[in-house]
Amino acid sequence: MFTRRTVRLALATATAASLTGGMLALSTGTAQAATPAKYADDFNGDGYRDFAQASPDGKVVVTYGTAKGPGTKTKTFTQATAGVPGTAGDAGGYGDRFGDDVAAADFNRDGYADLAVADFTEKVSGKVSSGAVTILWGSKSGLTGTGAVRLKVTAGSHRAFGKQIEAGDFNGDGKTDLAVANGIDTVYIYRGGFSKSGTTGSVTKLETPDILEPTGMVAGKVTKDKATDLFLLGQGYHSDKMTQDAWFIRGGSTIKPGKITTYNSSTPDYDTTGVVADFNKDGYGDLAVGDTAYNKSAGSVVVWRGGSTGPTTKYRLTQSTSGVGTAATKGDGFGGSLAAADTNGDGYPDLAVGVPWETVGGKEAAGGVHILRGSKSGLTGSKSQWFTRSTAGVPGSVTEYGMFGELVRLRDIDRDGDKDLLVSSNYYSPSVLLPGTSGGVTATGAYEVNVVASFQP
Repeated sequence: MFTRRTVRLALATATAASLTGGMLALSTGTAQAATPAKYADDFNGDGYRDFAQASPDGKVVVTYGTAKGPGTKTKTFTQATAGVPGTAGDAGGYGDRFGDDVAAADFNRDGYADLAVADFTEKVSGKVSSGAVTILWGSKSGLTGTGAVRLKVTAGSHRAFGKQIEAGDFNGDGKTDLAVANGIDTVYIYRGGFSKSGTTGSVTKLETPDILEPTGMVAGKVTKDKATDLFLLGQGYHSDKMTQDAWFIRGGSTIKPGKITTYNSSTPDYDTTGVVADFNKDGYGDLAVGDTAYNKSAGSVVVWRGGSTGPTTKYRLTQSTSGVGTAATKGDGFGGSLAAADTNGDGYPDLAVGVPWETVGGKEAAGGVHILRGSKSGLTGSKSQWFTRSTAGVPGSVTEYGMFGELVRLRDIDRDGDKDLLVSSNYYSPSVLLPGTSGGVTATGAYEVNVVASFQP
């Protein structure tokens, strides 16, 4: 599924170097608006959050928000869209993956959110699977392909530039930056501001540890400084065993490579997911990462606690954790999708955990979603919730391989002030919205919406 490299056995120290000269120096003529967009995903500047859905099939679908939630106005972007560089179709042997990952932010600070769109399969300058990241600009009428620009990077066959992307203020200067990982050995931090002419600020390049093959990336604030931090997730190799590792990159005026930890010591995961939230409300962001390969793929969630200089200790939750409503069974895939938000108003972020391969009512892989509660001690199974298609109020029926919980998101989607849970079974069918209330998510009044739970949180 992904571009791979030969795993090298020695652990090299990651190094940072600034790319200067003619490559992406910030133009002195770049316009910077005084007031960036209020929301990082309000593409038309109307004050409502929009939904840009990532997908693995060569397209990005944008649904525009309204006062009551997702509206009926949508637009689909592919590389066949006027103004978008590149050619739609299979150019790298992996299928067209334009839109496989997206990151929303007001990159040029003009009051309209923009969208960075990754395609790690893109053929560039004759180099197969070199990869590309394209920025679509926001406007009063919404996102447009007109004037879309690609980030500049040296092309190379099978580099898979854009394998993962994340937006954040990684150097703490108040401007949004963009982190891009290739599929081999490098993380690039493109500093803001960005311009429609294709310039950015300086670029920092971090070489990944030799034993880490990137498969995922998560941005969030871990320490108490003003900079966004970053985690690179990937396949490791220790003591002649393939592992699953997380590498911490600390944001700041100097972006620094930090600790690396192994959270699965025997089995890698090529489709990792994670989220950063302060689950114990101690002021430090914690990384929650799905470890679906754990215990014969019964699955788990590993939490790497945040601290003053970065992550500290870890703990693991499974379906065997006290209070969790289902039993751990081989192949459940607990942790296959994750989303974090305070769902019951107690000030502690909670975690929605998709279990898409869970057997429900005798139907294999019917799937479901747990909500685990945050607390002073961190995430816990106490008072957790469990939703499936068999839960009263949830539309649809339990079906074999229905995969309910394949994708999850927590957000105030219907704009009533409470965090809702959106659950998708795939990238192509309507999702189920479970409404939030002051006491938590409920199935009462659940309904289907034509938005896939693959948009930015």
